[in-house]
Amino acid sequence: MKGPLWRRSLFRKGLTWYRTSRSRKRLRGIEQDQSLSLVSPQQFRQLTDSDLPLVFLCRNDRRLLPSFLKHYRSLGVTRFICVDDRSTDGSAEFLQSQPDLDLWTSSQRYKDARRGKAWREGLFRTYGINRWYLNIDSDEFLIYERCFENPLPVLIRRLEAQSINRLAAPMLDMYPLNDIAAAEFTGEDERMPWQIADCYDQDGYEVVKNDRFVRIRGGVRKRVFGADVDLMKYPLLFWDKDCSLGENIHQPLPYDRNFSPIFGVLLHFKFFSDYQERVQQAIDGGQHFGGAREYVNMMEKISANPDMAFGYSGSAHFSGPDQLVEQGFVAQAFERR
Repeated sequence: MKGPLWRRSLFRKGLTWYRTSRSRKRLRGIEQDQSLSLVSPQQFRQLTDSDLPLVFLCRNDRRLLPSFLKHYRSLGVTRFICVDDRSTDGSAEFLQSQPDLDLWTSSQRYKDARRGKAWREGLFRTYGINRWYLNIDSDEFLIYERCFENPLPVLIRRLEAQSINRLAAPMLDMYPLNDIAAAEFTGEDERMPWQIADCYDQDGYEVVKNDRFVRIRGGVRKRVFGADVDLMKYPLLFWDKDCSLGENIHQPLPYDRNFSPIFGVLLHFKFFSDYQERVQQAIDGGQHFGGAREYVNMMEKISANPDMAFGYSGSAHFSGPDQLVEQGFVAQAFERR
């Protein structure tokens, strides 16, 4: 299914109280001590009312971190809050050097912390509820209409004016069109990742609504590797006492907040020249869902065709946010100029 379906309002008026209540009951009794420890700065820093915090997890993404921080600073983020999951590539050392970043570690691993959800919820409680947060992974770059002209506080005001307290934004998997072996991204220059992995699938998406969330599947991971992953996420949300990441970060609670228009996408960067090595690391790490089944299946396809190309007739080159609005991936959040 092509992108323009995404442009439609996906708000559902039907109550989802029963589903939400049942999910909360399942979660009772599995809450764990997050065992989070502040690494830097030495003293905990409260957020101010004017702060816009971003919570993210990191595991060996040193090359992406400079562009990640640059991107979100340009969108108006004032505080980064990170849990580093035992990185070995210098990520933690780099993060400690950032004055606007609070670095945390945990005695638990990602899998044991409900695949990071316990960490995120613990940080929301620690830094305070009843405020907006970005809730992101270190390989995700949020894009929305005219985002380089309208920072996130402007978008938040727009959402509040429409009584929307959760931004729906599917992942858009990015990849190089031709020789992936030449698509090296080191993070050592000023280039952004979308200047290297600059393509995405323009069609082939499936959109299904249920009483919990909007399920979107497709993209290069499904087309090339057969990975049937949920692409929908909610990277910008107003966190209050009723919120929970539930059993699945793709369908947070309460469910009735999961049906707002799709005003953004997350450019998602997994495919550079070293992607085969990183797939193997994900398998060896043993931290991902279902015994890293998605990555095991990917490695089987890679082994059968190690020189596979990702491009096809529906590949589109990313040129900016307006393009995604025109193609129907992103709804208009602002008045036309």
